[in-house]
Formats: sequence, structure tokens, C-alpha cells
Amino acid sequence: MRPQSQILFDYKPRSRQAPSYRHATWFVCGLLLPLAGAVIVYFLRQTPSLEPLASPTLPTDLAAIPPIEIEPITEPEQPKGTQVEYVVRRNDTFDRIFRQLNLSLSDLSSIRQLEGVREKLDKIRVGDRIILTHDEARLLSLTRRISETEVLMIERVDDGFKASTISTPLEIQHSHASGVIESSLFVAARSAGVSPELIMHLANDIFGWKIDFALEIQPGDRFDIVYEQKYRDGEYIGDGRILAAGFVNAGKVHRAVYFKSADGKIDGYFAPDGRSVRRQFLRAPLDFTRISSNFNPRRRHPILNTIRAHKGVDYAAPTGTIIKAAGDGRVSFVGTQGGYGRVVILEHGGGISTLYAHMSQFAKGLRTGQRVAQGQTIGYVGSTGAATGPHLHYEYRLNGVHKNPRTVQLPDAAPIPMGYMAEFLSQSGKLLAELDRVSAPSAEAVANASE
Repeated sequence: MRPQSQILFDYKPRSRQAPSYRHATWFVCGLLLPLAGAVIVYFLRQTPSLEPLASPTLPTDLAAIPPIEIEPITEPEQPKGTQVEYVVRRNDTFDRIFRQLNLSLSDLSSIRQLEGVREKLDKIRVGDRIILTHDEARLLSLTRRISETEVLMIERVDDGFKASTISTPLEIQHSHASGVIESSLFVAARSAGVSPELIMHLANDIFGWKIDFALEIQPGDRFDIVYEQKYRDGEYIGDGRILAAGFVNAGKVHRAVYFKSADGKIDGYFAPDGRSVRRQFLRAPLDFTRISSNFNPRRRHPILNTIRAHKGVDYAAPTGTIIKAAGDGRVSFVGTQGGYGRVVILEHGGGISTLYAHMSQFAKGLRTGQRVAQGQTIGYVGSTGAATGPHLHYEYRLNGVHKNPRTVQLPDAAPIPMGYMAEFLSQSGKLLAELDRVSAPSAEAVANASE
């Protein structure tokens, strides 16, 4: 029997549409290509053109490229030593301060040998602040303010110490205040925001020759001042001098301005007409306080209980209050005189003498024949002799005749020399105009209150 051959094949039926489909595809592609190109061109035209990037220019000589310097990273230097702020107390010296802080006295000796430093170190006052940095007993630095505008800085260096002065300038601004006295000048000043130091300056250094502030002040009196305020780095540090001042006492107006000439030869307070406010004598020989017994020829003596003339003025004040010479003169007597207790008598020339009694003690070194200046300390208030309490008994004598110290006519001071008058009028005119702006509202307020 013949074997039957087997044929194997893969059968895939052909689509009848295959050839026509291929031709249709190519035909459609041919139609779409121009359309796609048109779309691409359209979008390219709508897009803003981009500038070509500039090709970097490389140096031909690589050696010319400077090396990049990288600073080494260093840790911040930590402050060395211990810092101490020391506030100067009574009887302190730098030797005592260094001993209290266990600092090297040899370092202090080295600092004192620096040029111009010793006098700046030794002039310390209670309340001064000193900043010291030290490592154990070894001083590293010392800083202290030596004036309102300067700071002394001392630093340790390799071969010892160096000193430098740092300038800290002040900014001066004008301020003003007004007050009406109802009970006392101090109360009125405090209500007006004026410091006690400033009002004492007004009473004792400006109008103290014209007004006895211990006796003559009365309700309704008023003051107006233009003064300096001091700032450092925007921080208020205190008041400066009074630049212009007005005081109305019993209806009488007193005015004064500060003037310093360009050459520094004229410096002080003057009335608007150029006459100095200073007189030959102060109305009161101590900073104003209060009157305990006025000039009275018919006064009954508080101890003897008899009618006995009171030929002076008694100023009640705490024991130890400074007593000042009322004018320039010479000491004719210093010692004890019966009921006067400890007493000083000054001769001033022109037949004028002044007496100061009941002192607790005399100024150190005061002796007969010594010359004294107006305002110089000659003693201290006490209650020696026939006194009921601590006070100063003050007499003014003209050719041996007692005069009331608060009403006696005092000679006028000389005016500013004519060579300075134009400069004075220029400066004073501005200050008086400023004072007018301050005093006008104050005077109006007083007038309204009295209506």
C-alpha cells in the first residue's frame, strides 16, 4: 500500500481590501503633510523670537585665569575674661577699687605711667561707673567716662597697656517750661516738669542778686524758662544750662539771657539791656530755703523775752547747710562772740560789712585777713550761741549802721563792653523772642485765672 504524503502549511486568509487600503493611506498622508507644515509655520510666527545664546569666550591661556581665593572659616573669637561694672562709692580710690576686686596693683601702676592717664583716673566721683575686664588678677581693659563727651579706654597690648579717648558728642535741643507759684517754687517747678537742680540754678545763679527767694516769693508769681536738654545717641541724659529766663515777682518782670562771646572772654547771664545780673552782693548768703525771722527793730527776743532789735535776717536751714560769702571781701573776724556763737565778719570796702552768726563750724582753713570771693563757702549752718534751732543770722552794715539785707539798694553791675554789644544783641534777640513765645501762653493763663 502506498504511503500517503502529509503536507503542512500555515494558512492566513488574505483580505480582499489590503491593496486598496495601502494606497488610500499613502494618499491621505500626502494630503496632510502640507497642512501640518502650514500649522507649524503659523505657530512659529506667533512665538516671540529668542535671541541666540552667546557662546562663552574662553581664554586661550588657561594660566591667565586668576585662582579663586576661599577665605578659611574661623570660629568667632569669644570674649576673654570677666567683665565687672563698678560704681564708685564714697572715699573710693583706684587703689582701693583694685584691692577690692583682687586686681594686680602692678597693672594699675603701669596704667598710671601712661601719658595723661593718671589725672583722668584719679578724678573720680561718687556714682561714676567703671567697667573692668580681667582674667583672674590680670587686667585686660578698663573703660570710664571722663566727661559728657569723652570716654577713656585702656586696653592690654603685647608690651603693656595703651590708652585712647573715644569721642561721644552730644546733641543739644531747646526745651521750655512755665509755672505759676501757688504754695512754693519747688512745687510749681515739679508741676512744670522742671528738675530741682534747674530751679535752684534759676533762683541762685540768675535772679539771686535781685530777688530773695526765701522771703519775697508769693502766690501768683510765675517763671518761664528756655533751657537745654542733652541727648547722646538719641537718649536723653540730662538738662543743660538755662538759656533765657523770666520771673514775675509781685508784678515786676525780671528777664535774663545767657551770653558767651565768640572769644570766650564774656560768659554769663545778662539783662536785655546788656547789664550783668551779678551784683556786688547776693540777696541771700545761702541757697534759698525759708525765713524764720525777718529784719525787725521791735522784735521780742525768743529766749530773753525782751524787746530787742533784730538787726538782720534769720535763714532757717538744716545743720551743715553751706553758708556763702555775700560778696567779695576780706575776713575781719572769725571766732566766737557771745550770743552770736561762732561768727564770721567780712569787710567789703566802701564802708560795707556783713556778719554771719550761729555757725556749726567754719570753712576749713578760714582765717582773719584772708580774701574771699562772692559765693565762696565760709561756714556751715548751726545753732551755736543764743539760738533756738539751726539757722543763719545774717547782717548787712553800711558805715556801722544796720540795713535790711533784702531791701538795701545794691549798686548796678557794669554793662557789657561796647565791643561785644552787637554780638550780644544778635544772640539775645533770638533767645528773648523764644522766651516771648513761652511766656505769652503762661501770662494769658494767669490773667484768665484771676478773672
